[in-house]
Parts: sequence; structure tokens; C-alpha cells
Amino acid sequence: MSVTEIRQKLHNFLELAEDKKVRAIYIMMEDEVEESCFEYSDEFKQELDRRTEEYKNGTEKLISATESKNRIEKLLKSRRKI
Repeated sequence: MSVTEIRQKLHNFLELAEDKKVRAIYIMMEDEVEESCFEYSDEFKQELDRRTEEYKNGTEKLISATESKNRIEKLLKSRRKI
């Protein structure tokens, strides 16, 4: 069984499981669950909203992942020469 199938089965189980079982599973995994959860600050959310608006209204452009990678590689090469 693939990991994707296991995830789906666990998801389905948790959706229908008794509250007692869900709580028991959570208690066993609580530390890992809490470590993987994080909340973006309001300031960060506002910055994302601002950037999204700039993209939507055409005042800001995006570059492809390939172009980004090329730019980073160029910067790294130029710093190695220093």
C-alpha cells in the first residue's frame, strides 16, 4: 500500500472515529502535531496580500522557477570569485 493510500485511509478513519479514539491518537502524536503547525503573523499575511494585489493589477511580475534558479546560480558564481 502506498503512503498516499495510507494517508487517505487515516484521514477517512479520523473523520468517522469516535471522539475518544481521536483524542487518544492526538495525545500520542501531540508533540509532532504541534511542531508541524504554525501561524503566520498578521504582518506577514498583509505582505502576502500586498504582493498578490501587485501581481493581479500588473505592477509586479513573477519569474519562473528556472529563471529564479539561474539568477541564484549566477549570484553564487560571482561570489565565489571574490
